[in-house]
Amino acid sequence: MFANIAICAWPLVAIAFYRIFPLGLATMWTILGAQMLLPVGAAIKFEMIPAFDKTTVPNLCALIGCLLVAKRPVKFVHSIGLAELFVLMSLIGPFVTSELNGDDIFVGDRVLPGVGIYDATSAMEAAFISLIPFFLGRQYLKGSLDNLAILNVLVTGGLIYSVPMLFEVRFSPQLHFWFYGYYPSDFIQSMRDGGFRPMVFMGHGLITSFFIMTSTVAAAALWQLRFRRASVSYGPITSYLGAVLILCKSLGSTVYAFVLVLLIKFAKPRFQLRIATALVSIALFYPMLRSFDLVPTNEILNLASAVSTQRADSMEFRFVNEDALLKKASQRLLFGWGRYGRSRVYAGWGQDVSVTDGRWVITLGTFGLLGFIAEFGLLSLCVFRAAMAFKFAESKADQVCLAALALIVSVNIFDLLPNSGWFPWSWLLAGALLGRAEAISALRHRQRARAKQPLPRGVPKIAGTV
Repeated sequence: MFANIAICAWPLVAIAFYRIFPLGLATMWTILGAQMLLPVGAAIKFEMIPAFDKTTVPNLCALIGCLLVAKRPVKFVHSIGLAELFVLMSLIGPFVTSELNGDDIFVGDRVLPGVGIYDATSAMEAAFISLIPFFLGRQYLKGSLDNLAILNVLVTGGLIYSVPMLFEVRFSPQLHFWFYGYYPSDFIQSMRDGGFRPMVFMGHGLITSFFIMTSTVAAAALWQLRFRRASVSYGPITSYLGAVLILCKSLGSTVYAFVLVLLIKFAKPRFQLRIATALVSIALFYPMLRSFDLVPTNEILNLASAVSTQRADSMEFRFVNEDALLKKASQRLLFGWGRYGRSRVYAGWGQDVSVTDGRWVITLGTFGLLGFIAEFGLLSLCVFRAAMAFKFAESKADQVCLAALALIVSVNIFDLLPNSGWFPWSWLLAGALLGRAEAISALRHRQRARAKQPLPRGVPKIAGTV
């Protein structure tokens, strides 16, 4: 009951944010705060409407806050371009998938129902709600100061969250149970290397560690810009957040943070953007590489086993499941199998024997290649556009923030290969990155257009003046 009360109360929290803070800051805290505090797994469901839960309520609250509290319009279409095409594919794709998957599937004594127009409408509504943070970030977080604000909010959120995280490192993940009355995942998953991985209110230790990793990277970017927080350099703050991350006992997030912090401190922003584009390119072409057996899985497993046999076994288990799910997805490659678990793998007697970890294989199996291109294409476009606009950035600070945000978004996309942790906050960051890239490019085009305008009659031309 308390979990449902918390979900119902979040609109009131959002209204307070939009009355107290500027629009951009209110939007950031409405979405990030929900990820940090709302319960996992609790939902309020009505017929023909996607469930109101941790991932949908903050999006709707942010949209209503912009429209009704801040009284600012929201643009869902900026121009006719690739971004709009990918959004359109995300909204129309479920209808095509449902038309091609009306058949019932019988596996042993299990019956997987066909997908109808109701399911297509529900999937389209869910896709639109999930994209709301992207639309808001693209429109209202596109300024150079907005990028700084995003990094600052990430650091602030990480510092706040580090306190309950350290508590759970010492006393085990109990806060979700104490506040909401249930564990969001198997408790055994929080045990690692003789200790505990904190999860607080994010549902899993991997998600919490990934969040604190992004906070560490954001702090490193502000450190690079020599900013201070309450007279304290961001160097010690970066070190503190990095230490909290190490205590999370998540190898992947720790490696991400180690590499990205070194890049931000010692590599030029242009090189950082090249790394970001390389990461999203791998994610974009990963299904094709896996299909043609071009991913060096054996070498990856050997490298993982050198670190930990347990982690190598876990990675091998994921690869085996990916092979089975990819084989199933290839049977209806273009538009997928639809929902109701139709894309999963079942034994002859009907038992579900598949485990879906990576978001890429979930999207590919459910909505096919069209759905994968729509989602991963839109995300990748944000990083590619940032790399193209980089040379026109207004200042060094703008370049550092743009590169840092691109690295955070790109590593989030890359992490969708082994995991499925993509949240409203991630969509907000992607939208803000695309909006900033478009704003930089638009400013450059306006400057070039003004330079080409003829001088008014009677004004003499001066040497060196364009």
